[in-house]
Amino acid sequence: MAICHHVQVRLFSPNSPLQFRVTPQKFNFQKALVPTTLYTQRLICKASSEMKKTEKEQTLEFSSTNSLTMCILGMGFVGQFVGEQLKKDNCWQVYGTCTDSSKKKELETLGFDVEIFKTGETDLLVVSVWLPPQLKILRFFFSFWSLNSLQQATHLLVSVPPIVGIGDPVLYHYGNLLKSRLSGGKLQWICYLSSTSVYGDCGGAWVDEDYPANPTSDYAKARLAAEEGWLSIEDYLGVSVQVLRLGGIYGPGRSAVDTIIKQGSLTQSQRLREGKHYTSRVHVADIYQAIKASIVIPSTRRIYNVVDDLPALRAEVFAFARDLVEKRWPGKFELPPSNYISSYNTSRISKATIGRGKKRVLNDRIKKELEVKLLHPSYKSGLEEIINVMDCPS
Repeated sequence: MAICHHVQVRLFSPNSPLQFRVTPQKFNFQKALVPTTLYTQRLICKASSEMKKTEKEQTLEFSSTNSLTMCILGMGFVGQFVGEQLKKDNCWQVYGTCTDSSKKKELETLGFDVEIFKTGETDLLVVSVWLPPQLKILRFFFSFWSLNSLQQATHLLVSVPPIVGIGDPVLYHYGNLLKSRLSGGKLQWICYLSSTSVYGDCGGAWVDEDYPANPTSDYAKARLAAEEGWLSIEDYLGVSVQVLRLGGIYGPGRSAVDTIIKQGSLTQSQRLREGKHYTSRVHVADIYQAIKASIVIPSTRRIYNVVDDLPALRAEVFAFARDLVEKRWPGKFELPPSNYISSYNTSRISKATIGRGKKRVLNDRIKKELEVKLLHPSYKSGLEEIINVMDCPS
């Protein structure tokens, strides 16, 4: 794919002035590990199916007695949830980034150390416009100037959206700097949060991680390029790198129940997804389950689908949410009609705008290799928990 080749050349071209080559020691990863690493040598080199239970128990015991540092690039809905859960565990320190000052203040009130890190194409290009040619090298240090804590991170979670045409903006603009800052440091684990959209339109078939990725939209193609970029960086850093392909994300404050209670109009994205047969979803709490499991059982260049067990029609999900609201607060809301979504004229939606395509996504790998036990195996239990903890809206 041309876009993937473009990203790899930008990151790893031997002609790059900021190229950092891997020393022979880095190829001998086991010797390069510091004595206080979270993982045993066997944990790094063996798949989870080959691990003994006692070894995983020892890893858990070790991690509970050592301070670990998570850097979250992109503290949006998922990143913030993961950070909040990690902070409940006293052995974790959490740093993160966001894209604007209002979000920064919100996260700081929650006790996070946060820096503004803009990765949008316009934000990155504006620096180049104002700098003279001889000083354009400073562009590489513009956003990372205040991210000294990145060097102290033992774990790096990447939840930054891709940019059409370049893939992952962090790697595209700062890949060599990342290798410089993190090579030989404390970093042990990297996880990139991707999307099941990379599979494209599969005609409603069941797909697993071995199904060929065939993204149909430009955005999904950028996602796939970002995946390949982060998986490739493992060669330079000698750390555990994995990709989690997430289904449709929902959780407290962001669900069909919330949309109905707020009586808001469906977003264009919500309406577009009605144009396909099924949506594979995942509750944000189960995303955290998968992330936590991949830390305990790290892998090498492994990809995992993180979805629930029950792909369903979007109209079916909203009908279920509507019934939940009516049962919880009878007569309080003027509820939308049962055909809230289906009444939208999806014939106006072109195939080019439906990036996710038709498919049902399997999650067997996270259960077998990472031993993940879903808290919400279907949208029903997830929505029920959301509404059960809600206060009565005014």
